[in-house]
Amino acid sequence: MKRTGRRLLLFALIAAGLWLWKGSGGEELKFDARSAVLIHADTGSIVYERNGDESLPPASMSKMMTELIVYEEVKAGRASWNDQVRTSRYASEVTGAQIGLKFGERLTLKEMLAAVAIESANDAAVAVAEHIGGTEDEFVAKMNRKAAEIGLSEGTAFANASGLTRADLGSYAPKQHKGETVMTAKDTARLAAYLIRHHPEVLELTRKADYELPGRFGLIRTTNRMLPAAGDTFAYEGSDGLKTGFTDLAGYCFTGTAVRDGQRLISVVMGTGSQEGRFNATRKLLDYGFKSVDNSSRKDNLFGAGR
Repeated sequence: MKRTGRRLLLFALIAAGLWLWKGSGGEELKFDARSAVLIHADTGSIVYERNGDESLPPASMSKMMTELIVYEEVKAGRASWNDQVRTSRYASEVTGAQIGLKFGERLTLKEMLAAVAIESANDAAVAVAEHIGGTEDEFVAKMNRKAAEIGLSEGTAFANASGLTRADLGSYAPKQHKGETVMTAKDTARLAAYLIRHHPEVLELTRKADYELPGRFGLIRTTNRMLPAAGDTFAYEGSDGLKTGFTDLAGYCFTGTAVRDGQRLISVVMGTGSQEGRFNATRKLLDYGFKSVDNSSRKDNLFGAGR
């Protein structure tokens, strides 16, 4: 399907999905999103859900798994933050968000991860995947094994390190993993909670409005307009992460997290029609969550064996 056709289909689905849904306290919430979930990060209790089990393209939100694999490899001693990561031809030519890596160029693993987490750089994501896995296909195998290990459902599958579609990747699309990357909103929230719980240092990156890379790269800017440090109209008190995403097929997506009075919430919105839509939806979800009177005792809970 051509991009124009995919975009029209997306907008039609969003228009059909602009419903009133109720949170756990009975309050009606109306916003633009195909799927959404709000959870307590510490307990996994579900505060709000809309189509939470539907498999959808997550775009760059899937990079949270790329980040998790990097943190796990460094923790295990199989990689170092000072590793010099070389840019392949594929990484230098990948489409979408990027920092403009050139073939053969090197940055440290720490710098590459910062580019992935802060500016959602596809070129850095591919370079990191090839450095850790040898090939992107091998890295994707790690992603899917980790997904099973932490309890993500069969509705989630990873096909590449960037979250781009096979059409976007063209001849560089992985050969061993034939499908598209898909995730459910529930699984996306599970992944975000696991990443924060086991590697809280990720928030040191994701709360930054900008980050200085060496040489010609200079200052990179966050894609998360809800960070107070970003000084944007969407700035939200307590926001410190986590990952945006966009492709024509996925629409605008966002996994957000914020902490107030020691309580951390994680929200996921998928398939919104605009940048503004994803941040407006997230604000409504977080506002609802922080206003709710104790949701921690709810029976619906995302955390299982993977906690």
